[in-house]
Amino acid sequence: MKIAIIDYGAGNIKSIQFALNRLGYEGVLTKNPNEILSADKVIFPGVGEASSAMKKLKNSGLDELIPTLTQPVLGICLGMQLLCNHTEEGNTKGLGIFDTNVIRFSNEVKVPHMGWNDIKMADEKQFFCREATGFMYFVHSFYAEICHETIATTHYLTDFSAALQKNNFYGVQFHPEKSGLVGEKLLQNFLNLKPVTHNPQPENLIK
Repeated sequence: MKIAIIDYGAGNIKSIQFALNRLGYEGVLTKNPNEILSADKVIFPGVGEASSAMKKLKNSGLDELIPTLTQPVLGICLGMQLLCNHTEEGNTKGLGIFDTNVIRFSNEVKVPHMGWNDIKMADEKQFFCREATGFMYFVHSFYAEICHETIATTHYLTDFSAALQKNNFYGVQFHPEKSGLVGEKLLQNFLNLKPVTHNPQPENLIK
């Protein structure tokens, strides 16, 4: 299996590669369009600031490439947020895959939100999260509002999207690569996904 990890200058790449290695896979860090297009699975990671990350995507043309991908794509943390319509961080327009906006936690709580949170599936039939529900590790100051593409939620001051899915695009706010065996199970579920046909309803993903 060919796994492409999109390289656009966002951090936390090594921990993703190590997590894939533990599962018996190799992830290729690349910004080459042909390598990304030919991959069986694509991971869109991200640790950093949204506006500067989007600028890097535009400079490399990846902002136009990513929405055209037809194989399973997994956005992690900032990667997921950049797949949304808009984020308050840097007043940044996203790629518009997920029909929701990303907003900042209020000062009523400690920001960034950092630590382990229990995630709850919106649909018990979701294969992507199957056997991967439980406590996941979060580090973030902004969150995606709940929408019709939300497949898992968690709570910090308010309920928000812990995971999103639309057709072949998946996104998680937490870091599965830092979430122990439960996170590894979710990554394995993603790697087990078959290409999906575009339709308005989520595929049956996690158990």
